[in-house]
Amino acid sequence: MKSLKELYRIGKGPSSSHTMGPQKAAQTFAAHNKDAKSFEVTLYGSLAATGRGHMTDVAIDEVLRPIAPLSIVWQPKVFLPYHPNGMKFVAFDAEGNRMNEWICYSVGGGALSEGEKSRWFNNKREVYQKNTLHEIQQWCENHGRGYWEYVDECEDEDIWEYLMEVWRAMQEAVERGIDHEGALPGPLKLPRKGPIYYVKASGYKQSLQSRALVYAYALSVSEENASGGTIVTAPTCGACGVLPAVLKYAQVTKGFTDAQICRGLATAGIIGNLTKTNASISGAECGCQAEIGTACSMAAAALAELYHQDLDQVEYAAEVAMEHHLGLTCDPICGLVQIPCIERNAVAAVRAMNACNLSYFLTGSRNISYDMVCRAMRETGVNLDHRFRETSEGGLAKLYNRRKKL
Repeated sequence: MKSLKELYRIGKGPSSSHTMGPQKAAQTFAAHNKDAKSFEVTLYGSLAATGRGHMTDVAIDEVLRPIAPLSIVWQPKVFLPYHPNGMKFVAFDAEGNRMNEWICYSVGGGALSEGEKSRWFNNKREVYQKNTLHEIQQWCENHGRGYWEYVDECEDEDIWEYLMEVWRAMQEAVERGIDHEGALPGPLKLPRKGPIYYVKASGYKQSLQSRALVYAYALSVSEENASGGTIVTAPTCGACGVLPAVLKYAQVTKGFTDAQICRGLATAGIIGNLTKTNASISGAECGCQAEIGTACSMAAAALAELYHQDLDQVEYAAEVAMEHHLGLTCDPICGLVQIPCIERNAVAAVRAMNACNLSYFLTGSRNISYDMVCRAMRETGVNLDHRFRETSEGGLAKLYNRRKKL
């Protein structure tokens, strides 16, 4: 598995796979075709189906148009064999002859792949040699270490400095989201709810206040993402509100230090990395279970780590969180990362806290490992009809469009 730096990426929303990834691809292509006189970019499958709502064209245009004229071709019904988020970049000379052609894929979390052949990407070194949670847990047991200490063992020394930077970016996203009011960009004119929940939380009874605060934090970060603000992929932009909300609440209410929070981030990162390696974190490939489900598992594991639960309980928390998101579809209305995405972050944040509680009370009673539920998520996701994998052609998106036409 790769470094956690490849999982936690600080960047602008609204989508890691539809905005951050394509922009990075455009930058890569531009660097190799500085003398081009025109460009053509073809977007396939999910990228084409919801690209306008996710600002895919804007992200690419910002990079290529300053160099030469650009045309974008949308092919939502054509799916390239390697991944639903395919892109083809073509550069032309002054006579209209093809200078260069490149196909790549945005595979989730802002990461790119060239499929089976690597042309311009230098493959990042494998930082983690163990690729299942069972193997990692065995190592921890044999060495008397925790999951976060396995991260410390495998990563370079600067990982803790990087995780601290990640934590600061997460906190800033929470704070900006709480301070911002008004409607989110796009045709839905959806009003921000994070600031409202934050104010209301102070007036609730203690039994309700905790849940309201977590809602407020998760909504605020997700709304920042939806408006194109700077967030951290955890593991994606669309699911970026879950982990910061849980960690922020834990620090505010329990007084955890920043160093302790970073250990929670490290443990969460192992879960995210394993899911990315053995299943998927891409909504276009496996539905929203791959994004929100993974984020919920990461947050549950982080919280269990902070509460000093043992290795088995941390795994149980992650497993419970994912198990009860299996089959969750990705059907964003108008192709925007707003409905149902924003509220799902809030719901998943509370679910993560519940999963952590269950792991404490029901320890020793489970039958399903995280590795098993991860494989089940992959199998479920790839067998979902493509209409429910970030194409906005089914589910809520289809019903909403039908209602508008009545």
